[in-house]
Order: sequence, then structure tokens, then C-alpha cells
Amino acid sequence: MDTPSKLTKKDFTSDQEVRWCPGCGDYAILAAMQRTLPGLGATRENTVFISGIGCSSRFPYYMDTYGFHTIHGRAPSLATGLKVANPDLDVWIITGDGDGLSIGGNHLMHVLRRNVDVQIIMFNNRIYGLTKGQYSPTSIVGQRSPSTPMGSIDMPVNPAHIALGANARFVARGVDTATKILGSLFERAYKNKGASFLEILQNCPVFNDGTWTHVTAKEVAADNQLWVEHGQPLLFGKDKDKGLRWTADGSNVEVVTVGVDGVAEKDIIVHDETNRSLAFLLAQLMPPDFPIVLGVLYCNPGPSYEQSVADQNAAAVASQAGADINSLLRSGHTWTVK
Repeated sequence: MDTPSKLTKKDFTSDQEVRWCPGCGDYAILAAMQRTLPGLGATRENTVFISGIGCSSRFPYYMDTYGFHTIHGRAPSLATGLKVANPDLDVWIITGDGDGLSIGGNHLMHVLRRNVDVQIIMFNNRIYGLTKGQYSPTSIVGQRSPSTPMGSIDMPVNPAHIALGANARFVARGVDTATKILGSLFERAYKNKGASFLEILQNCPVFNDGTWTHVTAKEVAADNQLWVEHGQPLLFGKDKDKGLRWTADGSNVEVVTVGVDGVAEKDIIVHDETNRSLAFLLAQLMPPDFPIVLGVLYCNPGPSYEQSVADQNAAAVASQAGADINSLLRSGHTWTVK
């Protein structure tokens, strides 16, 4: 019997021309996914990418796997049905900040709270790209766009907060420029049994260029990015000498420098990815006062939705042992028509 050959990035790359704008962050995310899947042991015939509408939602065309390009915001609904019907499939949802948080916000909330075993990748560029630059639910106050020429007056939503508030059991955040780390985040999401939510900060060079420059620019990245690791102190900075410490009253965090004013590394908060309250706090931190927190913010697995459905169905069948459809149809209120 021939030993099956190991799959490579090329095996997950379709023959479709990639049609994103030059310089779009989507290219890096796509490449990271295609590189990562072979190492996870994923197979093309068992992998499905489901998307809604938007630039990010072209993703399924570029993966040589099964896929659905669905309707605006409804990818979680189709993914839920598919996963319940065939729990053995590896199902990925690809969405954007507009698709997933505006018209699809309700659908996203329910797939998370139900803990359906799917991986949700949200590209967040703070703008509607496909429909030519309207402001999105994550756009900052003052964002000028065709739909807000005088500047948006809407307060933006925080995707990680939305996920945590919906009782998601896995919440992470990455950046399109950190391609090597993206692969490890895809792996963590894949191995989590339940709904995994990964927000990726992504640049749109045409309609919202530089929206994450204050986080990704080389000269500020070390001071404005804090990559967390379970069980490790929350340190950042070029020399890893800055960190987060609880304030004196324990109600908030503050940025301190190890070795200054008597601050020691033992004073720095140690990341606990099973602590939902800590995850909520870390998810809201933003420059210039704090670094943005990246990596796995929260991971506390629980029973998946499709497994619970299967268990419930099995229990129902077992409780009706010996029953037959003919008897059921003729039970209760029946009558004969002559």
C-alpha cells in the first residue's frame, strides 16, 4: 500500500487568480493559512471555508478545499448547519468587520454562544472595502468616508469584547504583518474544540490605508504590541522591560518599567488565558496609553454545540427503543375518512 504524500502549501492553493488590491493585508493572511493547514494534518476533502460578503469573503475561491461564498453576514448560520450535519468536517468562517459585525452581528453572536466547533477569522480593516469605503462598525470616530463625509460620529465596537460578551470560549487577536505568528494562532484556533474567534488587524491600502500604523510601524511596534502567552508575565518593549501591573486599588492596570522605581518582574501580571475578566480588561487596551494586546486572550474550552446535539438525539432514540413509525402515525387523535 502506498504511503500518502504529505500535503504542502501548493496543495491548498487553488488555480483562481487572487483579486485583491496590491498591498492588501489579505494576501499575507491567505498565505499564512495555506502554509499552516498542511502542518495541522488537514485534508482538502475534509476542509470547508465559508464566507459572507466583502473583500475577505473571496477567501474560499483561493483555497483548494470545499467552500461556500454565501450572503451578507450569514456565514455563521450556514456553518452551524453544516457542522451539525457533518461534525467531522473542519469548518472555517471568513468574515470582515462589516460583514461580521453589522448585518451579521446577530449571527456571529449566536454561533459563539452556542460554541459550534468552527474557526472564525475576522479581518478588521475598520472600513467597508468591497463597496468602496463606507465606514464600518469598527471605524474610529471622525472617520471620513463616502457615507460620513464630515466624519463618523458612531462609537466603534471592539470585536474581541463582542466575542467575550457572547460567551465565546476562545478569543485571540493577530496582525496581518505578523505572518509567522498568524500560523500559530490558526493552529490554536483549529485545535480548540468549540467556537474559536480570531480577529486580525488588517490594512486596506485603498480606502483606509494606515489605520493600524500606530500599532504595526517598525518604529513603534515593540512599544505598542504586547503578545501574550499563558503563564508568562505581560511584558513588552524592545528590551522586554515594560509591563502591566495592577494599580494600587487593584481595579485597573498601569504600564511600568522593570528596574525603575523599585519595579521588579514579580510585580508584572502573569497572563492567565482561562481568566475571562482579565481577557475583557486586556481586550480594551489601546495605544497611546497602553499597548494593544495580541495573541490568545482567552481559552477555556467547553462542550461543543454539535456534540451536544448528537448526544441529545442519541438519548431520544434510546428512550424510544422498539418504537416504530407506523404506531406513531396511528397514535393519539386519529380518525377514518370513508
